[in-house]
Amino acid sequence: MKDLNKIFKWLMWLLFAVSVGILVWGMVKGFPSTPAEGDNGNTVNALIYWCYAMIGIAAFCAVVFGVAVSVANNPKSLITILVGVVAAAVVCGLAYVLAPASPAIGMLEQPTVGTLKFTDTVLYIVAFAGILSVAAIIFGEIMGAIRNK
Repeated sequence: MKDLNKIFKWLMWLLFAVSVGILVWGMVKGFPSTPAEGDNGNTVNALIYWCYAMIGIAAFCAVVFGVAVSVANNPKSLITILVGVVAAAVVCGLAYVLAPASPAIGMLEQPTVGTLKFTDTVLYIVAFAGILSVAAIIFGEIMGAIRNK
């Protein structure tokens, strides 16, 4: 287990160093101060793509290591995890089907229909997650009040 912690520590420092390196490169090269300047040297694109990579790595690690620890502690929890993954896939699919791909307001040059559909899907998923969060808080408080009587 100590070797695994060492690997994670080195991996964390490596990702941190790459992040700082990209940030310093962007600062030295210069970020555009206005949209009219454009992205000189693609510094903004590099930061955005690195953020995508970091989010992907974090999501992958959270899912893989979460499943591994859960299955190691309780092998029967794999069924619960699969039900959760299927439920999440259904919610994402439903959000995609319901997303209207509305035109972006205030933009002269519109993105592609696929981009508009994707952004509307993400907005629907975030709204649904927010509604579920509020409902869970309310339900949890009500259940806590009932149990403490």
